[in-house]
Amino acid sequence: MAKSNFTQEDDALLAELGVEVEVKRQETRTPREERIIAGFEEIQHFVEAHGQLPQHGEGQDIFERIYATRLDQIRRQEECRELVVELDHQSLLDGGALEIESQADDLSDDDLLAELGVEVSAENDVRNLRHVKTRAEIRAAEEIANRTKCEDFETFKPLFDAVQKDIDTGVRNTIKIRKEAGFSKTNITKGQFFILGGQVAYVADVGELIKAPNGDTDARLRVIYSNGTESDLLLRSLQRALYKDEASRIIADPSMGPLFSGIQNEEDLASGTIYVLRSKSEHPQVKEHRNVLHKIGVTGGSVKKRIVHASKDPTFLMADVEIVATYELFNINRTKLEKLIHRFFERAQLDVQIKDRFGQPVTPREWFLVPLFVIDEMVEKIKDGTIGDYEYDVMNAKLGARS
Repeated sequence: MAKSNFTQEDDALLAELGVEVEVKRQETRTPREERIIAGFEEIQHFVEAHGQLPQHGEGQDIFERIYATRLDQIRRQEECRELVVELDHQSLLDGGALEIESQADDLSDDDLLAELGVEVSAENDVRNLRHVKTRAEIRAAEEIANRTKCEDFETFKPLFDAVQKDIDTGVRNTIKIRKEAGFSKTNITKGQFFILGGQVAYVADVGELIKAPNGDTDARLRVIYSNGTESDLLLRSLQRALYKDEASRIIADPSMGPLFSGIQNEEDLASGTIYVLRSKSEHPQVKEHRNVLHKIGVTGGSVKKRIVHASKDPTFLMADVEIVATYELFNINRTKLEKLIHRFFERAQLDVQIKDRFGQPVTPREWFLVPLFVIDEMVEKIKDGTIGDYEYDVMNAKLGARS
């Protein structure tokens, strides 16, 4: 404690208590030393707030990447270590060096930001960022730059002409891809057409599947564009580009018909729910197949309200039901969607006759002997526009390529 903070009486009292008063000389530090200490304290604040060391990597926050590089430099330079070692109550200096993105011995924050693709404002304040070049922007720029002239475009031109004619005549529809429109996943396969950046894109070839660093599967694609260019981008890169483009669309297979129509009819709704129900009926045939017997329907209202009177409705087998799955979709033709689903599984339709509350025989038509995981897969195929390429294999209880 500094002597200037105490009177002579205080000193005498401390002496009687056996406490030695030490006079400390005020230390002066260079601006560079002050900057190093301040930078280390920022790293400490980060660790306290997040419970972990700052990490390198494109997916990390820009400041976290700066702190990670700064900690590497402090660890490597003895002068810096000695300067902050007394402050290191979190043992940050004890760990091994993280991956070093910069090889310079002493980079300023501005230099670090420049390396990471960030411009600093005129005030030269590291926290006043004028523009941060995201990895998404970098990838998009790379993908556009990698487009080259398609030398054999005449081979593909008839395909583009035919697809455009199908769109103009209503044989094919285009489906929004954006997640907000109800599409959480895009399965890209050879032969698909998309609209991306105002151009029709055709997936001419899909290479062998490879393992991406994050564990997902990826593949090299050959994509032909209607303007006569092509690219060999990765499947995941095309997915990112489609999700980023607010106007991107899947060009649906002709066999889907006008399921997702842009023209609203009286029976159409802006949104709907595919619901899957399981019966609690004690009917012998229902009990025998209860785990794979499901009613599949589409409603524009509440599913719970739809099943309130199930025990009195022959459509629900005159018994209560439980909801086992629901799928929200947008911009759909509800009536046509339900017909498509029932037609898709018609070979697995339950053939059972029950009596309604008046004793009259009724044969329900919306119950199917289909496992839930198959229904999940079917819904995904509807979402990504490829349902027309598949059919239900009743013998093996799975989806198979249409023969």
